[in-house]
Amino acid sequence: MSTEHQTYSLENQKDAIRGYAEVMGYDIVATYEDPGRSGLHIEGRPGLKKLLFDIEHGLADYETVVVYDVSRWGRFQSVDESASYEYRCQIAGVRIEFCAEQFANDGTVGSDVLKAIKRSMAAEYSRMLSQRVFLGQVRMARMGFHVGGIQGLGLRRLMVDQFGQPKLILARYEHKNFQTDRVIIVPGPPDEIATVRLIFRLFVRSRKNEPQIAKYLNDRGILNDFGRPWKSYGVRRVLTNEKYIGNNVWNRRCTKLKTKVAYNPPDQWVRADNAFEPIISRQLFDKAQQILKSLYLHMSDDEMLAALRNLYKQHGKLSCDIINAAPGCPSAYRYSAHFGGLLGAYKLIGCLPPRKSHFIEIDRRLTTIRHRVMEDLLVAVDKAGGYASQAPETEIIRINGELTVALAIARCRVSHCAYPRWSSRAVREAMADIFVLIRMQPGNLIIRDYLIAPMHEIVGFKGDFHVNNGMKLDAFVFRSLDPLVALAERTFVGSAT
Repeated sequence: MSTEHQTYSLENQKDAIRGYAEVMGYDIVATYEDPGRSGLHIEGRPGLKKLLFDIEHGLADYETVVVYDVSRWGRFQSVDESASYEYRCQIAGVRIEFCAEQFANDGTVGSDVLKAIKRSMAAEYSRMLSQRVFLGQVRMARMGFHVGGIQGLGLRRLMVDQFGQPKLILARYEHKNFQTDRVIIVPGPPDEIATVRLIFRLFVRSRKNEPQIAKYLNDRGILNDFGRPWKSYGVRRVLTNEKYIGNNVWNRRCTKLKTKVAYNPPDQWVRADNAFEPIISRQLFDKAQQILKSLYLHMSDDEMLAALRNLYKQHGKLSCDIINAAPGCPSAYRYSAHFGGLLGAYKLIGCLPPRKSHFIEIDRRLTTIRHRVMEDLLVAVDKAGGYASQAPETEIIRINGELTVALAIARCRVSHCAYPRWSSRAVREAMADIFVLIRMQPGNLIIRDYLIAPMHEIVGFKGDFHVNNGMKLDAFVFRSLDPLVALAERTFVGSAT
């Protein structure tokens, strides 16, 4: 369920499935759910992925999976993708049934045709809804309302009611709670405004470039809007943010229907000039844009790659800092945007060995899996009645204000004797009460299990983790994070008499 609409609420689906199971004489032995998740892509569906994992690895003690209707299985934009997940269940001996559909999923020609139509309708509904939402966002942006994105240092989001009366300032990760409410941009704290003005003065009047400005701010202990040290691209984001002169600019990039980020040409941007109170003079902002244009002339893709190739020949290696510090080379951000990441640019100029490229791709995928597990843990703790927060600078999770959790992920390496093993280096680097190591299956596509242990129990462990590590360690290995979530549960024990 991706929204709170009554028709598809989780409780309504559960009631319908219970009624169907009672009529069919089924016993419900397990429940998989994806609350607040979009059905467009399996990457955002931990419940569905766990279902497939349990079925394909012999962990399922059931013969039938009951789903409310075809759209709850997923609104995948390719009907073949939707069918593939059902087929994986079928070849493992588990059938899928839809309790709210008017056809039996029995493999007959009629049911297969109806199911294919329903899958196409589910995908088309998402496309139509996406278009309607987009048109609504365009209208709101042209009226001067903030409809998404990061506002920037020195600015805050103010929620107003339908009559334009202010209600409250929204903190990070907070959103408006009524559809009739709107969000506008207002000036933030004076110290942040002073930092923004300092950046423009250093760039325009002192003629410092982005790396120099970042170093200047970091040397004085001034943090960015995320509470982290400054980077060159962060300074560039401030210098090009038209919100500082009161302009609302939206649709610079889009990710419709969970696709990859696409950067739109300027003629597709949605603009509303003078929508907010400015904190930088237009004259100073225009001067900064002129300097940026003179420093970074338009270059074709071939010219950008030639400049990067020359830079690699000069230094013998490449990094974000080396690219950003080179005067005749575009920024690392531009290379990333043009070539699908720096790795794509490195491959095109031949400075990255195939083996290293392979491991970089694996590390990137594992980082995504780790962050997704952390998000799922935060949701699960909240659902269990506890409270969990994550420190952005250390990524340490604090549960109920009582204990801290560090999550790491280990790539599976297979020895020459075909025995899997996992590195324990992250154990020595973790600083928390509980350490969680996500161990991957061979191939590093599927999570194998979780090592959940108190830090003092494994802090002295040296070497690699193996399939069998002895009772002292294997006692802390679990198939899911449920034991950790159980620590967050709260139970009422009554009052003292």
